[in-house]
Amino acid sequence: MKNLVNPEYLNEDKIKEIRQQFQSATPCKHIALPNFLLDDVANTLYENFPKLETLNVKRKSINENKSEEYHLDRYHQQFNELRDFLNSPEMYKWMEKITGTEGLSSTYDSLGSGVHQGGPGSFVDIHVDVNSNTAAKLHRRYNLLIYLNKHWKDEYGGALEFWDKDVKNCMSKVMPYFNQAAIMVTDETSYHGYAKINIPEGESRKSFYCYYYTPVGKDFVYRDSRFKTRPDEGMAKTAITEIKETIKINAKKFLKFIGVKSLDFQDKNKDKQ
Repeated sequence: MKNLVNPEYLNEDKIKEIRQQFQSATPCKHIALPNFLLDDVANTLYENFPKLETLNVKRKSINENKSEEYHLDRYHQQFNELRDFLNSPEMYKWMEKITGTEGLSSTYDSLGSGVHQGGPGSFVDIHVDVNSNTAAKLHRRYNLLIYLNKHWKDEYGGALEFWDKDVKNCMSKVMPYFNQAAIMVTDETSYHGYAKINIPEGESRKSFYCYYYTPVGKDFVYRDSRFKTRPDEGMAKTAITEIKETIKINAKKFLKFIGVKSLDFQDKNKDKQ
């Protein structure tokens, strides 16, 4: 399969350097990689990025405002080619070297790879991700995000923020600059999100995502996604968020108990990210 990644990142010495930086990052394991894809690949993706209104999945609530899509056959072939590459044995092995986790793979459903996009006012509150792809019987371990925003200005905001486990302090940020990738661990304390963006009409925050998994182990315990509010947000939103998230999680547990909906690995629900 044709390589789509900047050859600089395939050098073994560079891989060791990236792994060291990834492993030592705080508050959770993460790293930013500028100029991640080959120039022609990144430019083709940018020039053919789908219009915001064509994305089928709309995430709009008190805690988020963005759209996404994983049916990439609708768009330029470069999107499917990138998906195939990110699902290749070569990419799995590269991710294993960076993260130190063996047996990584991804999927072709909504919990595998696709695109995210947000227009003016888009945001995603601080959260941890759901930790499994239940239908595929896989344990979610890492996110790879590739940003495709040419001419992005710092005043637009939109940085991927990493917060401490108590969601009191933002400890690190990755700006969504063109062709910059972010790799991050997805565990019970990897709180992340992005604040409301301030961009002109017609502009949007664009990214390609791919999630990596390992097989479910015997000690695996399902964990749902959970939103938290920033310290500077009002008491009303904080209270509503806590109530909403508690009801969501407990409702799933109750439905499982009465046999209406399962949280085990027969569940076909594709929960949100």
